[in-house]
Amino acid sequence: MNRAPRLAVASAFLALAACSRSAPEPRVGREERKALAAQAGSTLGVLPERMPGAEADSPELVALGRSLWFERRLSVTGTQSCNDCHRLDGQNPTGADVAPTSNGARGTKGPRNSPSVKNAGYHVAQFWDGRARTLEEQAEGPILNPVEMAMPDAAAVEAVLRGAAEYGAPFATAFPGVPQPITLPNTARALAAFERTLKTRDRLDDFLRGDLEALSHREAAGLKLFLTTGCTTCHNSPTIGANQFQVLGLVKEWETKDEGRFAVTKNEEDRRKFKVPSLRNAVATGPYFHDGSVDRLEVAVKKMAWHQLGKELTDDEIASIVAFLGALADRSGPILPPAPSTKEADR
Repeated sequence: MNRAPRLAVASAFLALAACSRSAPEPRVGREERKALAAQAGSTLGVLPERMPGAEADSPELVALGRSLWFERRLSVTGTQSCNDCHRLDGQNPTGADVAPTSNGARGTKGPRNSPSVKNAGYHVAQFWDGRARTLEEQAEGPILNPVEMAMPDAAAVEAVLRGAAEYGAPFATAFPGVPQPITLPNTARALAAFERTLKTRDRLDDFLRGDLEALSHREAAGLKLFLTTGCTTCHNSPTIGANQFQVLGLVKEWETKDEGRFAVTKNEEDRRKFKVPSLRNAVATGPYFHDGSVDRLEVAVKKMAWHQLGKELTDDEIASIVAFLGALADRSGPILPPAPSTKEADR
């Protein structure tokens, strides 16, 4: 488990410990764990080994996408790459920005939080409002978005990549037989192929696969609460969310000026609807919600119980659910940019 997720879980738990010292430490026996694993297996489930569409991604296409992920020349100023808002390297490789909102190439902040790209290929759609159906559609968006990477058009992107000698051969290998392989759609195709390799790995899947001791007593108690409190109304399936859109403030009103999915569909029923975030590795991907307005996971849990379910959880219940979310911490290591070729390094 990475150090940063461990610290995030510890901080959240310690913040509640003083308020719940009188509560006895839960004990979850083996038979109860078996029943819990069966219930969680049917409601949540283990992440599939491969994301939809990955079978068509060649190793060469994935390798090209990895190079492009770290390519800052895809931004108008040459200072912004995909990795700058969705970190895969460093000490906390969450695939998110871990800031409320992100800076674009020209220093302007976007209006919404940059969520993790890990497991994104399993999601029902991309972006908080679901305006992109596929990873390929999503990958083109930030490159041309005037607030994000701010490239003026596809021709500008293609001119930059065609002028970079190190990309000629990788594009030709990834798209064999194509007369001009360096295009914006092919760039997005390669980025999407790379993203389909970004799967989280955590102890909940170990538990669901039969390792009944993979969760601590507190985590197992938290899982039980998660399943019985109503959290799975929105956070279900192997991604534990990300498979539906839901009104923010379903039971108790949530104040936001962001119209969410309504801005895309113009359907009144979609007003203030957002894609339900996946809870895989949520312990490391704060701040939370579409606007990054909540820093602490225990506050996010408390708010969701109240605004979405109309329930007021005790501090001890929140501590247990937060502990369970700690079992969803990603154990994947950092991904570094490919080493430059000798020709590139000599330039």
